[in-house]
Amino acid sequence: MTQAPARAPRTARRHDREILSLAVPAFGALVAEPLFVMADSAIVGHLGTPELAGLGIAAALLTTAAGVFVFLAYATTAAVSRRVGAGDLKGAIRQGMDGIWLATILGATLVAAVLPAAPAVVDFLGASPTATPHATTYLRISSLGMPAMLIVLAATGVLRGLQDTRTPLYVAVGGFALNGALNAALVYGTGLGIAGSAWGTVIAQWAMTAVYLAVVLRGARRHDASLRPDAAGIRACARAGVPLLVRTLSLRAVLVIATAVAARLGDTQVAAHQIVLSLWSLLAFALDAIAIAGQAIIGRYLGAGDADGARAACRRMVQWGIVSGAVLGVLVVAARPLFIPLFTSDGTVRDALLPALLVVALSQPVAGVVFVLDGVLMGAGDGTYLAWAMVLVLAAFAPAALLVPALGGGVTALWWAMTLMMTVRMATVWLRARSGRWIVTGATR
Repeated sequence: MTQAPARAPRTARRHDREILSLAVPAFGALVAEPLFVMADSAIVGHLGTPELAGLGIAAALLTTAAGVFVFLAYATTAAVSRRVGAGDLKGAIRQGMDGIWLATILGATLVAAVLPAAPAVVDFLGASPTATPHATTYLRISSLGMPAMLIVLAATGVLRGLQDTRTPLYVAVGGFALNGALNAALVYGTGLGIAGSAWGTVIAQWAMTAVYLAVVLRGARRHDASLRPDAAGIRACARAGVPLLVRTLSLRAVLVIATAVAARLGDTQVAAHQIVLSLWSLLAFALDAIAIAGQAIIGRYLGAGDADGARAACRRMVQWGIVSGAVLGVLVVAARPLFIPLFTSDGTVRDALLPALLVVALSQPVAGVVFVLDGVLMGAGDGTYLAWAMVLVLAAFAPAALLVPALGGGVTALWWAMTLMMTVRMATVWLRARSGRWIVTGATR
C-alpha cells in the first residue's frame, strides 16, 4: 500500500524526462525550418522589391506543399514507433523505407507537374508583371528540391519513430547554415540573383536528404533491413497518410478562411490579423514539439502492448500541454510591449492588435490540450478519426468566421471565432482520448 504513492511520482518523472528529451530537440528543428524562408527573404530583399515579391509568391506555394505533405512525417512516426515498441527494429526501418519511397514518388510527381505549370500557377496567384518572371524562376528551380523536401519529412518521421529527435535538430541547423551561406554566395558572389537563392536552397535540401539517408542506411545495414521498394508497403503508407492529408487540408482551409475574412475587414484589420497569425504559428511550434514527443512515445507503448503505459503517458502529456499553454499565454501578455513595435509602428494597427492578442493568450491552454492529444492520436494511428473530427471543426468554424464581417466585428471577433474552432477541436480529441478507442496495441494497427 505504501509503494503505490511513491511509484506515481517516479512514473511521472520518467515521463517528464522522456517528453523533454524528445520535445526540446523537436522544437529546435521546427523553428529551424521557417528560417530557410527568412534567410532567403533577407538576402533576396536587397535585390529589389520585384524580386522579393516574386520570392514571396513562390515561397508561399512551397510552404503550402510542405504543410500539405507533412503527413509523411506523422504517419511514418506512428508506424515506426509501434515497431520499435514491439522490439522489431528491422521491421521499423523497413516501414520507414516504405515512407521514404512514397515521398520519392510524390516528390517526382510534383516536379513533373510544377516545371511546366509554373507560369500558369504564378499568374493564377495574381503576381504583378514585374514580379512574375522572378516568381516563375524561383518556383521552377525550387521544384527540383521538392523530392528532397518530402524525403526529409519522411526520414524525419523515421528518426522520430526511433525515438531520435536530436539528429533532425542537427540536420535542420546544418541545413539552415548551408542554405544561408550558399544563398549569399550564389546571389551576390556569382550574380545569379533570385535564381542563385533558389539553387542555394535546392542544394541545401539535397544535402540534408543525403545526411538523413546515410543515417537510415546505416541503421538498415545494422539490422539487415531491405532497402528495395515494396509496393504493398508503399500502398499501406499512402493509405495511412490519406486521413492525415484530409485533416491537414481541413486545417489549411480554416486558416485560408480566416485570412479571407480578415481581408474583408479592411487594411488595418488584416494587418493586425497577419501579426496575430504569425505569433500564433510561433506558439504552435512550441506546443507541436510536445505533440511530436507524444507521437513517438504513444506509438512505442502501444507497439509494446503496454496500454496502461500509453494512458499514463497521455495523461502526463495533457498536463504538460495545459501548463505549457498557460505559460505561453502569460508570456504573450507580458512581452507584448517588446514585440508589437517590431511588427508595426501604426497606432491604428496596434489598437486593433492588442485585444486580439489577449484572446490568443487566453486560448493557449486550450491549444496545449489540442496539440498534445492530436499527437497522442496520431501516435496511435487514429488518423481516420482525426480526419472526420477536423472536417467537423471546419464546418463549425466557417459560418462563425463568415458572420464576423456581417455582424460588424473586427479582428478580435475573428480570433474569438478561431478560439471557438480550437475549443471544438479540443472537445473532439478529448472525447476520443477519454473513450479509449484509440488504444490498439501491437506492432501494427
